[in-house]
Amino acid sequence: MSAPASAPRLSDAQLAELLQLIKDSDSVELKVTVPEGTVRSTVGALGMDPLQSQIRQVFFLDTPELALDNAGLVVRARRVQGKGDDSVVKLRPVVPSNLPESLRVSAGFRVEVDALPGGFVCSASLRGTPREAVRATILGGGPLRKLFSKEQRAFYADHAPEGIAIDDLTILGPIFVLKLAAIPEGYDRKVVAELWMYPDGSRLLELSTRCMPAEAFQVAAEVRSYLANRGVDLSGEQATKTKRALEFFAGEIAKAQAAAAADA
Repeated sequence: MSAPASAPRLSDAQLAELLQLIKDSDSVELKVTVPEGTVRSTVGALGMDPLQSQIRQVFFLDTPELALDNAGLVVRARRVQGKGDDSVVKLRPVVPSNLPESLRVSAGFRVEVDALPGGFVCSASLRGTPREAVRATILGGGPLRKLFSKEQRAFYADHAPEGIAIDDLTILGPIFVLKLAAIPEGYDRKVVAELWMYPDGSRLLELSTRCMPAEAFQVAAEVRSYLANRGVDLSGEQATKTKRALEFFAGEIAKAQAAAAADA
């Protein structure tokens, strides 16, 4: 039986902060990124059937300089196979106790702690269903604001850098994602595998499971032990799939602008 791979440990101050964030959050999502070279073996070790995957097409909205990302704001529209379109405005990091009660009671609002080996972040997300189809809006050049509800637009306006309206944002993407959720053999909780396929051919596989705040530490220990005993490599560098996507597409824009300037 293999032992769990070592991971960076949180300091006492970080642990105290994490405990407070978890206490005031709606849920906790435990995540781990596996090394790219072990994607196939990881899926096999968990007994997951790739043909059961759900296809997702994700579009991010930001400025070419990633002004929103630098301000802690993520704006996204998504097409989901079999479920239709959705959109989200996410702010991170947040302190749950500082958020207004009017948002906390909204049906589409969620405060969640994302915990990964050696780190964590608390985010606030406001989800909605676009008034216009994502594909038609993106391809037809329609107003981007129609992908977001009035409540989402107000949340955006409260936290976006001054002078940057939703309709002024640049479309970054799309990126294709395969999502597979299953209860693997020998474990009694749902594990979600998301394979992000970047345009340069690279891939990122993230495994995650969601739990209630009160059970976070117990579930974290259980899932880590299960994955390690299944031979899943937990020692790889942890990557943020959204950050990597934003930086890739922003880099492509920068290259195109540089080439245009050189030809001028």
